[in-house]
Amino acid sequence: MEIEINDRPNLWRKWFKKEQLVQNLEVVQNLIVVTLAIGLFLVMAIRLVDLFQSLLISIDFQSVTSDILFILILVEIFRLLMIYLQEQRISVGVAVEVSIVSVLREVIIRGALEIPWQQILAICAFLLVLGSLLLIRVWMAQAYFEIDTTKKQGVIDEREFKEKEQFIEI
Repeated sequence: MEIEINDRPNLWRKWFKKEQLVQNLEVVQNLIVVTLAIGLFLVMAIRLVDLFQSLLISIDFQSVTSDILFILILVEIFRLLMIYLQEQRISVGVAVEVSIVSVLREVIIRGALEIPWQQILAICAFLLVLGSLLLIRVWMAQAYFEIDTTKKQGVIDEREFKEKEQFIEI
């Protein structure tokens, strides 16, 4: 199938139509996310092998815990990428959970007693903000569910009203 020279302007116009352009950019973006997911999966596999090798040599509680938490963080980020590919949105809940685990991992690595009190206060404030974000997210989801239920109920009531109105007219 050859494209004639006269058809090229039409092909370019088709390619750069607003809807087509957005669709093409979404495909490219999804390819980037898939590439990130594959790379992240490989990093997880490498870290898992390193974790098992370190368990064979000696058991250092702090490093083993740190490695396990790091792998869990990578798993959550991988899950975040999968949610993005499926729903084309970022899950705020998963992102906040990853942030909380990341902060706690850093505290475990450095040791709570070795961190200056100013940083401990900042970490506590940060964790309070992240926790409140999770609570607000749950509250907002309930509020949207109630609004959605009310709208659906309103639609049902309008239909019943119209049906009754038609029945009365007959």
